[in-house]
Amino acid sequence: MNGIDLASLTPEEADLPFGTRSGAGKIFGATGGVMEAAIRTAYFMITGNELKSLKVEAVRGLEGIKEAKLKVGDLEVGVAVVNGIGNAAKLLDQIKAGRKDIHFIEVMTCPGGCVAGGGQPLDTDQDKIRSRLQALYTIDQNETLRTSHTNKDIQELYKDFLGKPLSDVSHKFLHTHYAKREVLL
Repeated sequence: MNGIDLASLTPEEADLPFGTRSGAGKIFGATGGVMEAAIRTAYFMITGNELKSLKVEAVRGLEGIKEAKLKVGDLEVGVAVVNGIGNAAKLLDQIKAGRKDIHFIEVMTCPGGCVAGGGQPLDTDQDKIRSRLQALYTIDQNETLRTSHTNKDIQELYKDFLGKPLSDVSHKFLHTHYAKREVLL
C-alpha cells in the first residue's frame, strides 16, 4: 500500500519500547522486589561499591510485614515491606503514632505482590505464589544485568533527560504526589 518492498529491507533488532530491563526490574512483581532493587542501587549510590550479595533476604518472603535495619556505609537504614492493604494500615498507624525508625517503605496492595494480584490466576495457594516468586528470583539471578544503576538505558535517560537522581526533573517525572480527598459513597 505504501510502496515498501519488505523483501529488500535489511533485518534489524526489534525495538525495545520499554528499554532493557535489569534483573532488579524483573523482581518488581514480588513483594519486596522494588525494595530489593532500590537497596542495590542506594547502596552503590551511597558507598560507591556494589553490595557483596545482591540478594537481600530480609525483604523477601510472603510475610505481610517485613522489616530490616541495613548498614549502608555509615548509615543504618530502616526499611519495611508490606503487602496487603490491612498490613499497610497497621504500619502507617505505627508511623502516625510516632515511630521514626523506618526510612523507606514498599507497599504492594496484593498479598504476595503482583505475582498474586490482578491478571494472575485467582488462587490463594501459597505454594503456587511462592513458585511465582521463586521464578522471578531465578530470572534475576541468571541475568548478567542485575542492578538499575548499571542499566545503560537508565544511564542514558538520566544523561539525556533527567539529569541526576533526585534532581528537580527526576522528582517531577518519577515521584507520585498524593492529596487527601473526600470519600464519596
